Amino acid sequence: MPDTTLKATYKEAGVDLEIYAESMSRLPKLARSTFSDRVMRLDGGFAGLFQLNTPPAIGGTKYNDPVLVSCTDGVGTKLKIAFAMEQHNTVGIDLVAMSVNDAICCGAEPLFFLDYVAMPKDNPDLLEQIVCGIAEGCKQSGCALLGGETAILSGLYQPGEYDLAGFCVGVAERENIIDGKKIRSGDVLLGIESSGLHSNGFSLVRKIVFEMAGLTVHDPVPELNRTVGEVLLEPTRIYVQCVRKLLAQFGANDGIRGIAHITGGGLTENLYRIIPAELTIQIERTWNVPAVFPWLQKLGNVDDDEMAGVFNMGIGLVLVVRPEIAEQVQQAVEYPARNIGTVR
Repeated sequence: MPDTTLKATYKEAGVDLEIYAESMSRLPKLARSTFSDRVMRLDGGFAGLFQLNTPPAIGGTKYNDPVLVSCTDGVGTKLKIAFAMEQHNTVGIDLVAMSVNDAICCGAEPLFFLDYVAMPKDNPDLLEQIVCGIAEGCKQSGCALLGGETAILSGLYQPGEYDLAGFCVGVAERENIIDGKKIRSGDVLLGIESSGLHSNGFSLVRKIVFEMAGLTVHDPVPELNRTVGEVLLEPTRIYVQCVRKLLAQFGANDGIRGIAHITGGGLTENLYRIIPAELTIQIERTWNVPAVFPWLQKLGNVDDDEMAGVFNMGIGLVLVVRPEIAEQVQQAVEYPARNIGTVR
């Protein structure tokens, strides 16, 4: 028979509502720091409100035939590096980047972002660090952190661990959607440099670095002048503002005919997602591969094909452009960019 003198409480089950309330009190200011005039004020309630076509007095982009664009992603096992480093203020940038960089590939303007944070026990300081990174990613991409969910899942995660997911909603004018259909033979592939590993391939990275090489996140990497953890936690570059400027200058489809976000699967696989079936591509290694990739390859004795199929190898985004304007576009990109091949 159960002991009828015992009383079950939510706190004893692993969820302290007082600490949860403290966590929630810290987040609104971080979200508000990302707001534009298009975010509508709603005190309380259960959702965030966003004006697509704002009133003339407020300003903002007007869309004649808007199409909503949605993307979702996570950070993956790169989170394991954050746990080991006890550094949690950058993985939120990765979270935002993985969705907004996808959205910009069809020419969309990211409007707002929602996050989902799952933790085994409420920790206001930890949650604030995580959301600081998410807010920074939203600022870099010009979208609002409109809301989110913090789930306290007692018993599902190990102490000190958490998981992240994110959801981006954007908009594109129907006639300006970039779908790759106007890509032609002779078009130039412009590769824009990545900031490093971004957020892909970390299952292989962790096997190489921690299992095979026996390193820790605090060990120095002399050839990179940083520690292992600093190298691996480098945030994903966000390309939204860069691409929006290029689209405004050179036009969607007529000038910039395709955009590919280079993630897991590498250059070839990601590019063929936007190249018409009757065409092919020729890629030339014209760029300097960042030192992190040769370091990993040597450390794990990884084949060239395996490296190219898992990592971005230094190219985070590829633009497919008309050959007549390729040089102009290259010069206009705010990050280092290279002519890395052609469509055939």
